Amino acid sequence: MNSFTDNFTINGITLTAQPICRQGEVLTPDALAFVAKLHRATSARRQELLQGRRDRRALIAKGQDPRFLRETESVRNDPNWRVAPPAPGLEDRRVEITGPVDKKMTINALNSGAKVWLADMEDSSTPSWRNVIQGQLNLTDALERRIDFTSPEGKDYKLRPAGELPTIVVRPRGWHLPEKHMLIDGEPIAGGIVDFGLYFFHNARRLLAQGKGPYFYLPKIENHLEARLWNDIFILAQDLLGIPQGTIRATVLIETITASFEMEEILYELRDHAAGLNAGRWDYIFSMIKNFRTRGPRFVLPDRVQVTMTAPFMRAYTEQLVRACHKRGAMAIGGMAAAVPNRKDEEANAIAFEKVRADKTREAGDGFDGSWVAHPDLVPVCREVFDGVLGDRPNQLERLREDVTPDDRALLDIASTTGTITEQGIRNNIEVGIRYIESWLRGNGAVAIHNLMEDAATAEISRSQLWQWIYSHAITDHGEIITREWVEDLLDQEFTRLERFEGDRFADARDIFEEVTLADAFPTFLTLPAYARFLHEARDRSEEPVEDAELVAA
Repeated sequence: MNSFTDNFTINGITLTAQPICRQGEVLTPDALAFVAKLHRATSARRQELLQGRRDRRALIAKGQDPRFLRETESVRNDPNWRVAPPAPGLEDRRVEITGPVDKKMTINALNSGAKVWLADMEDSSTPSWRNVIQGQLNLTDALERRIDFTSPEGKDYKLRPAGELPTIVVRPRGWHLPEKHMLIDGEPIAGGIVDFGLYFFHNARRLLAQGKGPYFYLPKIENHLEARLWNDIFILAQDLLGIPQGTIRATVLIETITASFEMEEILYELRDHAAGLNAGRWDYIFSMIKNFRTRGPRFVLPDRVQVTMTAPFMRAYTEQLVRACHKRGAMAIGGMAAAVPNRKDEEANAIAFEKVRADKTREAGDGFDGSWVAHPDLVPVCREVFDGVLGDRPNQLERLREDVTPDDRALLDIASTTGTITEQGIRNNIEVGIRYIESWLRGNGAVAIHNLMEDAATAEISRSQLWQWIYSHAITDHGEIITREWVEDLLDQEFTRLERFEGDRFADARDIFEEVTLADAFPTFLTLPAYARFLHEARDRSEEPVEDAELVAA
């Protein structure tokens, strides 16, 4: 169809990337027309909302702390409204497994014994054109039971019987990420609309025929107006395909600090399509650092490994989330268990399992209806904990947590977090950041480092902490002031320790890491410059813009 140097355009839709095998099954004329309609109906509002994010960050930087909104007080105070009842396949979500939509992960996740598979096209997936298209093919192939995989070692992977497979919930990309390989009227379409639109168009009726429906996780939402935009897209999409309103169900990740002040409002905007909220803990910490990075010692956190879910600001966040959900009949889903079992190290395995068990025990006790794991070996651990609390009940929506008082100031109580900043913490952030970006550039957005599953969110914490510590002249537990020069020296040392291999992308990864960590301006997401520079198949790379509007520091 199109080559690397020639675009292909039809009805105002331009494809700029090299075509992928079986791409024609996904990018049919009708499917392209469908996503183009979604884009044209919402593009201007999306840009307004992205500008609203920048404006909000600027106000926070100037000292204006977020608070519960006065203008939506009536929504919070109205005791009568509820979200839609749980949809088929979403009544019991006690254990959810997350991961990218490559072929091997698709089969492993579906065979894991989890109740839900979060099919991730966002933070654990590199958004190369090949991954975007192949992910859609894998999802449809899985629903049609025509997916299998043989590893290089000769191991065969095949799906278990249909009745044993989890419900699929797709996570499209966030509003900030463009898909520059698909232009509508010369303008890049939102990556999230590509991911949502193609999956919905090809599979909504197929899912309904199988007794379930098209379900989604919505990432990176910052306020209820962004949730309203998604809701309007759902309404339009269902109308365009003649599917009943309310068929779509969405769970929103509360993973930005501003969204935590609008949890009930977000559920209200999506109420006919809402399935629940999720405590996206790693992005939440990143969002806290990003928004308050220049506000002084009150907002400086210790080493990443010392920021646990028992920190007062994280307790406030999770308990208020459960309360908001159950008050409105929505599911509350706990955060990621990032530990990765090591089958070759029994001692490390035992430690990982115990950490996961403690984490899930706390969540189940707090009233969460289920939680996430990143590895199939952790599914039984999470299920056992929630089985112990839920028994035969599918969820614990009846636990209203009326003992929790909504408290907007508690959400910003960073200063009560205990811990220290250490040289090892600085080194770990450098290593994780560079190793993650290197893997991401090679097309793998989920990578195990030191027995932890790292994705874009944890890499974001790593680089943003370093930026903030340098800006704040933070002091380590040994009394050393953290300076740019010192971090540069440590970066040199850590870089020389990396195990290199043929075809690695460490040089490119270091360039990106330095740009997003050591520059005076703070890019809002590290994936934006990385995508623009290395994943976008531009016809002439010399014409690539140096910066995107979202890269400019607020």
